Amino acid sequence: MKKKYKVGYTTGVFDLFHIGHLNILEKAKEQCEYLIVGVSTDELVESYKNKTPVIPFEERMKIVESIKYTDRVVPQVRMDKMDALKKLSFDVMFHGDDWKGSLKYNEIEQEFAKFGVDIVYFPYTKGTSSTQLTDVLNKIKQPI
Repeated sequence: MKKKYKVGYTTGVFDLFHIGHLNILEKAKEQCEYLIVGVSTDELVESYKNKTPVIPFEERMKIVESIKYTDRVVPQVRMDKMDALKKLSFDVMFHGDDWKGSLKYNEIEQEFAKFGVDIVYFPYTKGTSSTQLTDVLNKIKQPI
């Protein structure tokens, strides 16, 4: 079966790797021949989330590299998707649908369209997030 896209790209922090992360990688790989995954550096996460990932960057990279759906893993050091497009030459970007329709992603869609690049949104996995997992871990750590 021929896949719709040649090169796909997705990004994430992939902290406390969970089924939602795996779902995105699996669904992305179903639609492209070659999947590049950008893993956000600790510094990038700190700059926009104001918190340090639980799992260090190098370990998160190694985890994502070990997933059978990924063909190449690269550090994501900037949020600039056009810069990523220029460097990696993908023809589709995959993203969770929590950003679909936002001003930022509407602009990215318009810019990508000029280069024939699509954005495919996947449903956000309900009930599982790294933030929820971190909250649970923090409650366990608190003294009684």
